Amino acid sequence: EAPWGIAERQMMAARLKRCVVRRRDGPEQHGVAASCLRELRDKACGVLAIDKAREPITLVLAEDGTIVDDEDYFLCLPSNTKFVALAKDEKWSSKILDSGTSWLSESVDEVDSAAEKWKQLARQLKDDLSNIILMSEEDLQVLIDVPRSDLAEELAQSETKIQVLQDTLQQVLDRREEERQSRQLLELYLEALKTEDSILSKISEPEAAPRKEMDVVDTGTSSTDTSATTALSDQVLAALKEKPAPELCLDSQDLELVLKEDTAALASALGWDKQKAGALQEACDQELSKRLKQVQTLHSLRSTSKGKKTLPWGDWPSSKRKK
Repeated sequence: EAPWGIAERQMMAARLKRCVVRRRDGPEQHGVAASCLRELRDKACGVLAIDKAREPITLVLAEDGTIVDDEDYFLCLPSNTKFVALAKDEKWSSKILDSGTSWLSESVDEVDSAAEKWKQLARQLKDDLSNIILMSEEDLQVLIDVPRSDLAEELAQSETKIQVLQDTLQQVLDRREEERQSRQLLELYLEALKTEDSILSKISEPEAAPRKEMDVVDTGTSSTDTSATTALSDQVLAALKEKPAPELCLDSQDLELVLKEDTAALASALGWDKQKAGALQEACDQELSKRLKQVQTLHSLRSTSKGKKTLPWGDWPSSKRKK
């Protein structure tokens, strides 16, 4: 009976998955072994001392808040996956990180994440209006969509001046879109020229075609090397890969990160060749330089005007654009 008991326990252990669970607002982590999602929920309630009145709990991945409620998905997760147990009416927030508990001093439910986003951007403008130039297109759109009365209250300005501000934000957004469209047209034109040159060269030198194809294959193999890593987020990499003029979409901090990346590592992460990645970094460098020059010009103009302690809201020209 003893050998059979040992074998049975080994079979049960093989079916168990090791997991790490914790509460939304608690730093303590507990190791739990469970064979299914239901068992993990039950054990999490026990080790985390969750009141029966606050059940059923929801399990989410600690790294990104993905809700795990499918049994097959749970079985596909690796061992020692970290879960956050959310009791009834609790919500996951990106502020809840494993790397510290200082974020937890204020309640996550007090302010909606979208509202917190525009308020943070509004504070940047309150500190310095020239931050408009450094913002991403997404940030500009967030401030444009905020109700005028709410933005006026946050910035302690009249709704008339807020209308001027939002029109200015829209102008900056429109200008970037025009630049993107112009760049797309230019790229299409250059691509058409390349295609035409390629056709003409194949007609005049038919024997050179196989060698040219071999060169393309040889350069392509180097770009598929994925051994290099980057410090860029998935969101930034997606923008770089998918947007026609990504340097116009990113804010200045992301542009700086792109410039700091090794060209070979960036090319590997994007699946491009090194020349294309270098051209992207050059475009980001030009865009960042242009924005910084605009900020310096604004500061220079501001310093030559009358000494004002408050922001020169009235100095912004009223927009002629009709929304």
